[in-house]
Amino acid sequence: MKFKQFAVSLILASACIAAPALANTKVGFVNTERLLREAPLSIAAQKKLEREFAARDQELQKLAKQARDLQAQLDKDGVTMSESERKAKERDLGNLNRDLQRQGREFREDLNLRRNEELGQIQERARKAIQEIARAEKFDLIIEQAVYVDSKIDITDKVMRALGANAR
Repeated sequence: MKFKQFAVSLILASACIAAPALANTKVGFVNTERLLREAPLSIAAQKKLEREFAARDQELQKLAKQARDLQAQLDKDGVTMSESERKAKERDLGNLNRDLQRQGREFREDLNLRRNEELGQIQERARKAIQEIARAEKFDLIIEQAVYVDSKIDITDKVMRALGANAR
């Protein structure tokens, strides 16, 4: 019983001592999801990826159209075609569909790899910008994930501005 009373007293004393120290702590919050979605650097990276992969995307769309057209032709004229002609078109369609699936998978893999490279670079630059802001404005702690954040401590816009200035 005395041990419980001592433990409670110790906890209360610790809380009383720690409270003033926490009152002087400067905390900031950065919404990294928003940063990676809305920062000018992120938008520029997304546009760069779109340009980089536009030709391959158009090629995939062209292949998909060829497959749809061949399927439509088979649906429309398949019953009037000779057996050998129909089988040849079906074989062509199967080959086209396999090609389309393979190229689509390669396209997605390459795009994801490049997107991850770009995001990694942006995250590194953001981390440096956050650290510079923390040092300059004397923050004690900056967090990236939280259940609740008061807008007074959200420094996401400052980080976006710093990233925009660093991009030039």
